[in-house]
Amino acid sequence: THSFISTRFHVKCGLKSYHTKSSYVISTAGGKIASNQVTHKVPIRLGSKTFPTDLILLGMEGIDIVLGANWMTQHKVVLDVAERVVEINSPTHGPSVLYLPQRTCVDACAYAMVETQLKDIPVVCEYADVFPDDLPGMPPDRDIEFVIELQPGTAPISKRPYRMPPNELAELKIQLQELLDKGFIRPSVSPWGCPAIFVKKKDHSLRLCIDYRPLNAVTIKNKYPLPRIDILFDQLAGARVFSKIDLRSGYHQIKIRPCDIPKTAFSTRYGLYEFLVMSFGLTNAPAYFMYLMNSVFMSELDKFVVVFIDDILIYSKNEEEHAEHLRIVLQRLRDHQLYAKFSKCEFWLESVKFLGHTVSKDGISVDPTKVQEVLDWQPPTSVHEIRSFLGLAGYYRRFIPDFSRIAKPMTELLKKGVKFEW
Repeated sequence: THSFISTRFHVKCGLKSYHTKSSYVISTAGGKIASNQVTHKVPIRLGSKTFPTDLILLGMEGIDIVLGANWMTQHKVVLDVAERVVEINSPTHGPSVLYLPQRTCVDACAYAMVETQLKDIPVVCEYADVFPDDLPGMPPDRDIEFVIELQPGTAPISKRPYRMPPNELAELKIQLQELLDKGFIRPSVSPWGCPAIFVKKKDHSLRLCIDYRPLNAVTIKNKYPLPRIDILFDQLAGARVFSKIDLRSGYHQIKIRPCDIPKTAFSTRYGLYEFLVMSFGLTNAPAYFMYLMNSVFMSELDKFVVVFIDDILIYSKNEEEHAEHLRIVLQRLRDHQLYAKFSKCEFWLESVKFLGHTVSKDGISVDPTKVQEVLDWQPPTSVHEIRSFLGLAGYYRRFIPDFSRIAKPMTELLKKGVKFEW
């Protein structure tokens, strides 16, 4: 009736667990097992969709995860044993179908965790070169280069490298060599230098970032507008078929203007390096990337394409139309030598998650996983906390009828002279 994760696999994935107030007692063929630990919102990928799932820790052998009746009920799963088909009609994630051609239960379970193959997707299979396993090297020369304009009179800024523990130093060596091999960085003798730092990703791997705050503070800000998310969604009325494309390391697909390369220098335990391609953390990077994407898709924007930085959403009224639209977009990417990450793309969907919302033929709704912070918010104890909560919750007011009326008791507490009572 419940869903489980083996303690061995839990440790292997580096997941956090929490103690429950009471123990779960599970009956198995070998007897009863008790557990009082649970891990929350483990991202389980089935086909092209990811389902955040709460799992009970269990000392079981040979199986990593069991999705039980609670999960199948939540996502309205229908099993066709004869045809070996699993239909998922999730209210939160939309419909999807998994085909299990294997004959044994173990093989079928393993197959369910295998991601969709590129060669199996109509239209997309014709553009395999757009979805390489890694970027092929330096991007081509483009009309758009990343430029760093400094405030008048700015002198070079140099900061000492940050201290790193041994495991991060080992990872630093690896990632520096990868960037050198691709030609994205080179050794530098620049008078500039910002420190490198690691940031943990969702999968607990380490992303190399540069603390460009000193450089950003003296950089003239590019005012190229990023699109408003609510306006993007206004274009989707009447659409019934969707595909989403996520570019692979999008920022690394734009070169830096040669005279600005020394300004990107970063300091490490192993020397000074500088970027030849746009790096994460540079203040104007989103604006320049948006400029590039608008230039590439100007003819298609707001007709059947919306773009937010490196996320591309293709929307159509029917499948015939969608095949044509998808082919146009993929050809644009091929022509401009822009590359996507297949594992983060989704195609031919009736509903899709985009920029923290769920988009479907029925309209736009809030992605439930994105509002968990609002749902988990503790009762406020001060005016400051009320203001913080309203600021966060206010983003979703377009989805909540009479939001102002509902929030009025809280907004009243923001007035001067009103006694705080909760």
